[in-house]
Amino acid sequence: MIRTRRSAALLPLALLSPVLAACVATALPDPAARADFSAELIDLRGRAGPPKGPEGACWQSDIRPAVIETTTEQVLVRPESRAADGSVVPAVFATETRQEIVSDRGTVWFRAPCAAEMTPDFVATLQRALKARGLYLLPLTGSLDAPTRDAIRRYQRARGLDSDQLSLAAARDLGIVAAPRVER
Repeated sequence: MIRTRRSAALLPLALLSPVLAACVATALPDPAARADFSAELIDLRGRAGPPKGPEGACWQSDIRPAVIETTTEQVLVRPESRAADGSVVPAVFATETRQEIVSDRGTVWFRAPCAAEMTPDFVATLQRALKARGLYLLPLTGSLDAPTRDAIRRYQRARGLDSDQLSLAAARDLGIVAAPRVER
């Protein structure tokens, strides 16, 4: 166990500078500036098969569930009134519920690492990357099991892709697949 004790001893600033340099707050990535994987999604609007893409590209599909909005309102059926004897007759309200489909269910496609790349070593690296981000808490197995898929979903959902299938964009963002070189 490491114990830390605060001391009132004063050390020259020159001696503290190298030590404190590691304590200086550095700018952390802004969560709002996270990669947006939803830009990678392709909806073929009912056409079958993966999109036509670059030679050798691998594609994965997933179901995008329908989004249904439910609105519940209290509606006045009869307003408050007075009876013949002067007593108040309370208002009567009813509950009206309406549902509207905001977006239909559909299949979306996105680029994914090819099946040949999904080796046990690759999956263990994926688990390690997810573990470093606090999303995968189990021992590394190299198996694309339910806890690994759950961690993939949580990682991608926060970035606009609600799928337990690893996308190429997520693999690049995790640093486990090389990203294309950008010329400047």
